[in-house]
Amino acid sequence: MSTGSSTVAAVGAERTRILAALLNDVEALAMAAVTTIKEEIPAYAAQDPGFHADVFDHVVKHYRAKLAVLLEERTATAGDITFTRRAAMRRARAGVALADYINAFRIGHRVFWEAVLDRAGHTYAGREAALLLAAPLMRYSDFASTHTTNAYMEFQQYAAAEAVRESRDLLETLLAGAVPTRGRELAAAQAHGLGPEARTPLLVVIAVLAGPPASVTMGADARHAACAAIARASGSGPRTLSVVRQSEIVAIPVLSPGTGPDELCDRLQEVLRSLATEGIRLAMGISTVSAGTAQIPQAYLEARAVLDFVPEEGGVAALPRITPFQYLALKADDTARHLVDPRITALLAEDRERGGVLTATIRAFAAADLNLRAAAEALQIHPNTAQYRLRRIQERTGRSLRSINDLVELLVAIALHDALPTNAGRERLATATNERRGSADVRSFHEPR
Repeated sequence: MSTGSSTVAAVGAERTRILAALLNDVEALAMAAVTTIKEEIPAYAAQDPGFHADVFDHVVKHYRAKLAVLLEERTATAGDITFTRRAAMRRARAGVALADYINAFRIGHRVFWEAVLDRAGHTYAGREAALLLAAPLMRYSDFASTHTTNAYMEFQQYAAAEAVRESRDLLETLLAGAVPTRGRELAAAQAHGLGPEARTPLLVVIAVLAGPPASVTMGADARHAACAAIARASGSGPRTLSVVRQSEIVAIPVLSPGTGPDELCDRLQEVLRSLATEGIRLAMGISTVSAGTAQIPQAYLEARAVLDFVPEEGGVAALPRITPFQYLALKADDTARHLVDPRITALLAEDRERGGVLTATIRAFAAADLNLRAAAEALQIHPNTAQYRLRRIQERTGRSLRSINDLVELLVAIALHDALPTNAGRERLATATNERRGSADVRSFHEPR
């Protein structure tokens, strides 16, 4: 026998010896792999013993499949790794991230390869045998990792689709005034703090895309992105039910203990600002606070109606920040405006063109409970100036601000004048909320920046 033939035979014998040694030590190798995985991946280390036992079983199956392919000197097939699909589903269900799952697979492959090198020894034939095993091992790894990743992603997409369906079904049940009583719908309701017995205060939020229409695909993507952002706005407490419902997004955030409607409105406003920086502009309506799921249908109608107050370019109309008086003025029709004395209407129109100082004086005087000095301080003007303005108002309108009836009539006229659809409703909503909040920065609440 030639030297070349002898060398080939020796390398072949070493190859068989290495694989046989690995086959005898499969369980010990798998245990070493699991230990390394737990050491290097915190998400795996945090799991319970049952999870670790499942990982061990999975690694053993991979090692046996790998060795079968190598011993039979053939290419791996889907039939060799049928166990990977169920394992991938279990990891996804356990909350293991795909990156961690693939990293665990690579660690298992690394431990196996290190075992190959260890058993190869330092002889020439042993090292050559290990090199011959490198290529088929890499092919197996590529093939198995591809199938593993696909199985994981398929399950995630399935789970996400199931969750979306459950959320949609739950929303339709709640909007119909019904109560989920059993099965997945009840479980979903409880997960969102919307169980049948829940009396926690909640809001209904409706959002639609604002601004120029985009393509169908872009619009759908924007709605789903906004839906996810709104779901995260509630902060601590139950996860907010947030669903894309045809052209609108409907969310039902539950107010956790210590969280008031103003704080939630602030968070939702911040969501709008953040989305606007990404080119997604929303018009959003927020209902009054409801006590329990039975009031959700009415709250939905409130949120839908208040959307009419939002400018075309987007913003928020939040009923928790609007008084009943302001809401009635915003909803008034032309008849209500025709009932206003023409002298008052003329004064308000002229005053708006000149900066609104007389209108501001009327509001400040009412807010100060008819205290002239306090009103002047709020306006940062001298009391004599405030007094001069009151006289001008009385001369132009025939109404005295010291008469309650006359003052109420002036305030109603102002509210109706503000509700006129100038610039697609911005003025009416801005004035209403500014009075409610006592803030000079009206834009910061209504419009995403």
